[in-house]
Amino acid sequence: MSELLSGPNPTGRSSASLETGPGAVATPAAALTAEPPILRARGLVKRYRMGRRLLEVLRGVDLVVPRGAFLALRGASGAGKSTLLHLLGGLDVPDAGEIWFQGQNLAALPETALTRLRNRHIGFVFQAYHLLPELDALENVCLPARIARLDAATAVRRGRELLARVGLADRMEHKPTELSGGEQQRVAIARALINEPDLILADEPTGNLDSHTGEEILRLLMEIRRERQVTLVMATHDHRVAAHAPMIVDLVDGQIHKPGAMPSAPA
Repeated sequence: MSELLSGPNPTGRSSASLETGPGAVATPAAALTAEPPILRARGLVKRYRMGRRLLEVLRGVDLVVPRGAFLALRGASGAGKSTLLHLLGGLDVPDAGEIWFQGQNLAALPETALTRLRNRHIGFVFQAYHLLPELDALENVCLPARIARLDAATAVRRGRELLARVGLADRMEHKPTELSGGEQQRVAIARALINEPDLILADEPTGNLDSHTGEEILRLLMEIRRERQVTLVMATHDHRVAAHAPMIVDLVDGQIHKPGAMPSAPA
């Protein structure tokens, strides 16, 4: 990934600040929040029971995502990145804390309303693609639109346009086993966009790919974000990938820390 070798900004900032990636103009926090943020999390705690042990994965996470932003959630494996994305996208619920999406408190929504919001306003891109093996590329892309009860003709039209946009115009009838890893991730990106969401949550979207293919997928995500003015939150362990986001936050041991900073070791 020759183009992904930009180093992180070494300047320390408060945990409420965001690091600016290469090519970005540093913007005061007040300017970033001139309009209401698309996503706000406060005091998020998430625990899982492992036998007799209670594992605290997230420990009081606060996060504000401005509308239209590209934010990288950077952290090592096991830091809690996937757990946080699942909470932000309404796929799981926190044990404590609040999540507000476009002014709505997710905890206050009935399950049917939360499902509708998630399906129509949030797109997900996963490291493992999660394509249905019995469906071809076009059918996989159209599935969320059919769940949202979009008419079949519109769903197919959108699906074809999106697959063409991600470079798979000639692979629409291929099933996942007939596609490479990079092609499967392109299908997953098209699927995430089918309902024209306001927010894309991408969990290690380059993690299962070689460096060249990963660079192509990253570039595609950035281009689509600009074209569609969609907010993108991307979790990654790779500092080189994260460096392409204008905003970066670090998740270390279940907590948000200063960009590039690590908690002090106990004396």
